[in-house]
Amino acid sequence: MWRLEGYDTSSEEPYEIRGEWPTEKKAREAARDHLREIAFYQPEEMAGGQTDEGIQDRIFVIRPDGTKYRFLPIEAMA
Repeated sequence: MWRLEGYDTSSEEPYEIRGEWPTEKKAREAARDHLREIAFYQPEEMAGGQTDEGIQDRIFVIRPDGTKYRFLPIEAMA
């Protein structure tokens, strides 16, 4: 199963995002939804967005083998 993990850039700590998805596509759709929620609660104008300098929380997709990658905003538009 695929999972998601959040990362709080202010406290520099990961946090759990509940749920498991049977495919990468479904996990990426959920990641996109979470990024949209983050953008609502942490507006880019105030938090710097998803840039490396920004302080918005980040989302990672965790593969079934436990490796993970960051879900980037450009992917949210795809």
